[in-house]
Amino acid sequence: MEEGSKEIIKEILEWGYCIIIAVVLALVVRYYLVTPTVVQMESMVPTFQPGDRLILNRLAITLGNEFKRGEVITFEAPSSAYGSSAEADQTNPVAKYNNEPKGIFKRFAYYVLDIKKKSYIKRIIGLPGEHVEIENGNVYINGELLNEEYLPEGLKTTSTVFTNFTVPEGYLFVMGDNRSKSQDGREFGCIPITKVESKVLLRFYPFSKFGTDW
Repeated sequence: MEEGSKEIIKEILEWGYCIIIAVVLALVVRYYLVTPTVVQMESMVPTFQPGDRLILNRLAITLGNEFKRGEVITFEAPSSAYGSSAEADQTNPVAKYNNEPKGIFKRFAYYVLDIKKKSYIKRIIGLPGEHVEIENGNVYINGELLNEEYLPEGLKTTSTVFTNFTVPEGYLFVMGDNRSKSQDGREFGCIPITKVESKVLLRFYPFSKFGTDW
């Protein structure tokens, strides 16, 4: 093989290694550290509007940081919601997940590349072991009225499925701020902590709302 051809092959291989390393690093950062996202739905209005650009903190999940009430998180969407309170079990108010991919490549595509995976953005309301009651338009945690300053004045919270239950250990109860247009824990139950993907870290667009105030 001529010297010129060897140099070309060497250069192609070097570029190939650089591209592979760059892709791996990008995936590591995206999956384990931080990643940008765009709000798609109206479930968190007025806190977040469709089109808002956010930075998600995945490092908090990677390190196993504790969750706090009021934090906004993203998580894998449950497979389905319950149709009524008669169908749901108030003593075991957990979400259903039946979309587990089979095989290492499908799992990689689903969990790392987010191919065919649907995620929700909601606010943490109930923590593991807490008793939640939704009554008369209000939310009560362990018998005490929950002060939700992030909601518009006069907004009422109602539920037709889960209304009086205890959050199981290892689970979180979440709701969207736009209570009338949010499918959340009131319909699908509490989500496993293992399904949480990130905490919302920063809104960087629109620039007029840049920051962490929510």
